[in-house]
Amino acid sequence: MVGAGDEPGSRPDAPVVEVRRSHRRRRTVSAHREGDRVVVLVPARLSAAEERRWVDRMVTRLGASERRRRPSDSELVVRAAELSRRYLEGRALPTSVRWSGRQGQRWGSCTPSDGTIRISERAKGLPAWVLDYVLLHELAHLLEPSHGPGFWQLLAPYPRTERARGFLEGYDTALRDGGAADGADQDDADQDDADQDDADQDDADQDDADPERDGTD
Repeated sequence: MVGAGDEPGSRPDAPVVEVRRSHRRRRTVSAHREGDRVVVLVPARLSAAEERRWVDRMVTRLGASERRRRPSDSELVVRAAELSRRYLEGRALPTSVRWSGRQGQRWGSCTPSDGTIRISERAKGLPAWVLDYVLLHELAHLLEPSHGPGFWQLLAPYPRTERARGFLEGYDTALRDGGAADGADQDDADQDDADQDDADQDDADQDDADPERDGTD
């Protein structure tokens, strides 16, 4: 069943929300965008109070996910510094990291001589772990300009290198074959990073609309 458009809270910038109740959906709650509205899918058995609580929770979670996917230039700098510290022993020290609309088909580029990194605006909306790989790729080039064995050894500590490379290759192939340009937002096996936040993942980030397990009546 499709509920009427709603606006949770009284904030003027709150998104328009459409709640869809499903008799087939028993325990999970999920949220995703359709055009200019947020669609929240909930089990039909939820009470009105439970529905409001879960809608607010999922809209907040979706917004956080979208912000992770589209960081600002300053947030890119912070993210790059953290990735360098975690995976490159802090040795890659860029002088600047920013979005760029002049990368052509490249996902990013860097100039080792002056330490600047540019990330293609095409990467906005990619899952966070893919964007992290793009950033790491360019950070590694500050230490190793070529794509030789030494370069790939620098990326080896990042556990999703091969998966991210496959994702980017598949994304480019889909575009060449006339697929949806918005394919990045249609991914993903990694629900915490996707625009669709499926509530039934694991105990750590599970948004499971099960009143018994959630401690409500």
